[in-house]
Amino acid sequence: MKKQKQLLKMNLQTFARADNYPEPNTQMQDNFSALEAKSIDYTYRFGENFSKFIEALGITRQVPVQEGFTIKMYTAPEVDLADGNVGEGELIPLSKVTPQPAKTKEVTLKKYRKVTTAEAIQRYGRDEAINITDDALVREVQKGIRDDLFDAIKTHGTEQANLNAGTLQGALASAWGALEVLFEDDVITTVAFVNPMDVAAEIANKEITLENQFGLRYYVDVTGTVVMLNNTIPQGTVYATAADNLQVAYIPANSEAYQEFNMYTDEFGYIAMAHGQQLETMSVQTVLASGVLIFPERLDGMVKIDIAGTSGE
Repeated sequence: MKKQKQLLKMNLQTFARADNYPEPNTQMQDNFSALEAKSIDYTYRFGENFSKFIEALGITRQVPVQEGFTIKMYTAPEVDLADGNVGEGELIPLSKVTPQPAKTKEVTLKKYRKVTTAEAIQRYGRDEAINITDDALVREVQKGIRDDLFDAIKTHGTEQANLNAGTLQGALASAWGALEVLFEDDVITTVAFVNPMDVAAEIANKEITLENQFGLRYYVDVTGTVVMLNNTIPQGTVYATAADNLQVAYIPANSEAYQEFNMYTDEFGYIAMAHGQQLETMSVQTVLASGVLIFPERLDGMVKIDIAGTSGE
């Protein structure tokens, strides 16, 4: 009995370790918060820039769609107008409006991935190595969205004469007038796309204040035309359409598909992005996904003006 009491009096603390937990240098959540912050920052900036870009273009219609959704683009509808001379009490004959589909385009989800190695991080620092390459990746995604729009406009613009041959101002005024005729029943804002070298010649003759959105510079002409600059537009040519003729279709980036991979999205739902560590290759992976398409609803609602005045004459 005496031996049992002695055992009970043993100080069990002598067997406990004096170390505190968590152990020093344990990788905690805060160590990786910088990667999450990058994803949030990039999606926010992309969404803000794109939102301001379509606002500058004057686009008011945005349509959320599912992946693989088919967009139909049209020419002016055919109208079979019935005789409106109808006697009192008589049956009013039917008029018929037939849409004229001209082209279809599918909205697809595009996915991109980039890896930054440990060596690059070692040499340039984590922020610089990841940020520089991420910036370049996002710029290319933006460029792809713009190029889809420019390709459609350059392919389907109807040639019109320049009322003041040899001047950009004349070409812009001609585009504005032609679109006022095409959309005569609507109050429109004209959007024109011009090569920067043609605008440079205009700047040499008068003061122009350039703004910048989504990687494009633009200014507002005296007719109220929004003039967008892009070097994929052939020098010497102006392409234009009505702002209301442009629409945005996008696959919402806040769907379950993105949430499944813990991707961050912007508030508008244009883009999803995530950063993650790849231990097996000692690198940081950047993955982003976006499905955005800017398209003209009416293909015959676009015009092409030759600045020299040779087209359409």
